[in-house]
Amino acid sequence: MLLEINPINPQPRKINQVVDLLQRGGVIAYPTDTQYGIGCDIMNKKAIERVYQIKQWPKDKPFSFICSDLKNISHYAKVSNYAYKTMRRLLPGPYTFILEGSKQVPKMMLTKRKTAGIRVPDNPICIALISALGHPIISATASIRDGEIFNEPWLIEKQFGKQLDMIIDGGPVPAGPSSVVSLIGDEPEVLREGMGEVDTLV
Repeated sequence: MLLEINPINPQPRKINQVVDLLQRGGVIAYPTDTQYGIGCDIMNKKAIERVYQIKQWPKDKPFSFICSDLKNISHYAKVSNYAYKTMRRLLPGPYTFILEGSKQVPKMMLTKRKTAGIRVPDNPICIALISALGHPIISATASIRDGEIFNEPWLIEKQFGKQLDMIIDGGPVPAGPSSVVSLIGDEPEVLREGMGEVDTLV
């Protein structure tokens, strides 16, 4: 099912429609500021398992997840002063930050080192969804194992079909990866250079 949502001013009625689906264990495709993602409510184990099946992703590699803002991140990760200052300067934006997860994060969403990848995309649809849902949502790129990325809603529908419960049409997005930055140590470590500027971090 394709659902068109205004990418600048998401309609509350439509956001609530998606949230109702997520609360019932639904899996969706949605736009971010980098690529289209596939996701679900982080608190729904069965829905997370469906995302693993759809992505054909190994269970020992947790997906990143999306929060609505810095305050929201602090519920799900341990944030040092320098990490807070770094993220405050860069978010919302095309970054995935690696942080030590809090007890609020389901174990299946943490690495063996108890870390998690967390995003706050500069995309009003994402922020509205998480704010209304009250939980983060999984962030898995709408792609297949050979790396091909499907960044148009109709292509996602064609590829994943009935595996997804809803595809949000939020218009075109850049189709590039986020920059991945670890904030675990005493200084930022760039793990992947993507759309987010990293020169000021190192």
